[in-house]
Amino acid sequence: MKIGVVTFPGSLDDVDARRAVALGGAEPVALWHGDHDLRGVDAVVLPGGFSYGDYLRCGAIARFAPVMTEVVTAARGGMPVLGICNGFQILCESHLLPGALIRNDHRKFGCLDQRISIENNATAWTSAYAAGQELTIVLKNGEGSYVADQHTLDLLEGEGRVVARYAGANPNGSQRAIAGVTNEAGNVVGLMPHPEHAVEDLCGPGTDGLGFFASVVAALQAA
Repeated sequence: MKIGVVTFPGSLDDVDARRAVALGGAEPVALWHGDHDLRGVDAVVLPGGFSYGDYLRCGAIARFAPVMTEVVTAARGGMPVLGICNGFQILCESHLLPGALIRNDHRKFGCLDQRISIENNATAWTSAYAAGQELTIVLKNGEGSYVADQHTLDLLEGEGRVVARYAGANPNGSQRAIAGVTNEAGNVVGLMPHPEHAVEDLCGPGTDGLGFFASVVAALQAA
C-alpha cells in the first residue's frame, strides 16, 4: 500500500507523517503541493503545520493548491484521506468536511499530551481502536477550536460522524469537545491532535497514535 503525504509551503509535520505511515505498514510517498499528480497512491495524509503561512485563514490558500484538485476528486471517489491539524483545517476549507477551525477560546497556542476518546471506530482511519477507547496523543494548535452551526453539530452527532472527542478538560473550546470528524462515507477524517507524534516509545507519549495508520492499511487491504 502507498500512502501519500502532501508537503505545502509551511508544512511542519510531513516528515513525521511519512515515518508514521511506514511504521503503520505502508510505503510513504512524498507529494508536492504544486503538482497535479497523486503518483498512484492508495490514500493521502494532509499533515500539520502552517500552510502558506496561515494567511487569510488556516488552510484557506492551501485548498487552492493544484494537488488539492486531485485530492478532492479522489476523496469524493472513496480514497481514504486524513487531515491532521492544519490538514483538518484544509479539509474544512475544501468542503470535504463540515464546520471550521477557529482561534482557541483562551487565545493562546497550546502544546500538550492530550487524552481523546474514539467515538467512531468504523472509519478507514480508526478501525484499529475500540469504540470509547481513550488515547493520549500530542495536541499543538493556536486555531484548533472546532465550530459549526447547531444543525450541523446535531447531524454529526446523529449520524455518528464525531470521530474523536477530547477527554477531560476541553483544551481549545471546541464545540461539544469535538477533536475530529468524518464525512458520510467514513473515508475522509479530520483530526486536530497529532497521531503521527505518538507512534513509538522513543519520543512522544507512547504509541497510541499508530492505530490511525494501521487502520487505513487494513482498510486498503480489505478493499
